[in-house]
Amino acid sequence: MSAPPGTVDAHHHLWVRARHPQPWIDPATMAAIDADFTPADLARVTRPVGVTGTVLVQANSTEAETVDLLGVAADDPLIRGVVGWLDVTAPDVTERLGRLRAARGGHLLVGVRYSMQDEPDPAFLDRVDVRRGITAVGAAGLAFDLLVRQHQLGAAGRLARDLPEVRFVLDHLGKPALGGTALDGWARDLHALAGAANTTAKLSGLVTEVHRAPWTPQDLRPAVDHALDAFGPDRLMFGSDWPVCLLASSYPRWVDTLAKLLDPLGDEERAAIWRHTARRVYRLESA
Repeated sequence: MSAPPGTVDAHHHLWVRARHPQPWIDPATMAAIDADFTPADLARVTRPVGVTGTVLVQANSTEAETVDLLGVAADDPLIRGVVGWLDVTAPDVTERLGRLRAARGGHLLVGVRYSMQDEPDPAFLDRVDVRRGITAVGAAGLAFDLLVRQHQLGAAGRLARDLPEVRFVLDHLGKPALGGTALDGWARDLHALAGAANTTAKLSGLVTEVHRAPWTPQDLRPAVDHALDAFGPDRLMFGSDWPVCLLASSYPRWVDTLAKLLDPLGDEERAAIWRHTARRVYRLESA
């Protein structure tokens, strides 16, 4: 089963390790992605399933990688926007954003992401400097991607409620532990986050959160159903998390699985998830 025409993949990566190392890739346990992934590779997996636009997301926590990704996007009409990295704790976030936008392809910067999932401080999202930086991102007209784990969802909800002027996008539904684990705490915090009207979420990265192999669509259904109940189709978007998804699934298999999980929805509801939400939240038409 292919995605419907005009589908936007709102979350994927590209990297060439000689230029931007990816130290988080363990060659022993992550051999499937211990390689370079280029725009040509992206075209080979997206074209057969009907994806006609994408959002390229940072993988290396450096501004240098973001500059390069903007240049890649400028050369590739498939890539409609870039979510880059920025140190949101820096005192000069506005100036740094200005430099990124002045780079080649800078008009394609549609969002910022910071790897909060790696922060050991449980109060990180409550810090004054962090909130000042995220506020500057929102003031610049950009979305802010929340890369958090499920135990950080409560803090993410406070952040979103306290900064209503910022558009927040939850990556990978907050990484719920799937495959038989109780989801009560995650579901509670997800619904609380969704209670902030300035939040949306990506149906992405779920196949690598199933804590058993092989996974089945039924392992993913509870997370998708909770997300639909919490956010509704108009605040959800499809993302492949390619090539990271290759650790557990091919690109076509994830598209096919999500299509089946969304099959009970109406045409307009599915269209929102496959393309409209990403276009609206990331302002891809203006980019």
